[in-house]
Order: sequence, then structure tokens, then C-alpha cells
Amino acid sequence: MNFYLAAAIGLVSGVTSGLFGVGGGIVMVPAMLLLLSPPIRDIKQAIGTSLVVIIPTAIMGSYKHFQHGNIEWRTALALAPLAVAGSYLGAWLTTQIQADNLKRAFGAFILLVGTKLLLGK
Repeated sequence: MNFYLAAAIGLVSGVTSGLFGVGGGIVMVPAMLLLLSPPIRDIKQAIGTSLVVIIPTAIMGSYKHFQHGNIEWRTALALAPLAVAGSYLGAWLTTQIQADNLKRAFGAFILLVGTKLLLGK
């Protein structure tokens, strides 16, 4: 594996995580599939690897946003319980969906969200 390439992917995903609140799914998963295969063998492994990396990334980004007063705690506390449950459900769903279909669904999701952000209000 090219550790310099992996480190560069980590840097870009960390910056986008802190800047936009994204990084794992939007940056890291596609980059690992395109640039780190092998050792990343499919989208399921890229997703799992990304989630592990996002833990320290989210902690650091949350801390910095906390310092700047950028967290609305009531909303965060309302979102968290079902977001945790949803992530468990989503991880389980990856066991039910073939990797190729999951990759297509992921691409469609990114296109849909990107289109809405570019063209929506």
C-alpha cells in the first residue's frame, strides 16, 4: 500500500470534515476505491475503514467547532440517538446489498445531494 497516498487522502478528508462536516463518505470512500485498491477490496471495506478513521476526525472537528460556539446542543442531542440507531441499521444493510449495487446507490446518492446543493435554495 502507498502510505503517502493514504496519508494524502486522510489529510483531504480531514480538511473537508472540519470545513463542511463531510469527509468519510464523500472523500475517503471514493478515494480509497479509486486509489487504494488493493488493499481496499470493495466499497464495503472502504466504508468500514472510513468509519473507523472518522471517529478521531469527528472528535477533533467537534472540539474545534465547540471552541467557536458552532454547536447547537439541543439539535445535536435530538439527532444523536436515532443517528446511532440508523448507523447500526445502515451497517447491517451493507450485509444485505451486493457491493456493486451498493456502489451504484452511493454514486446516485452523491449525485442527488450534489445536484440539490448546486441548484437548490
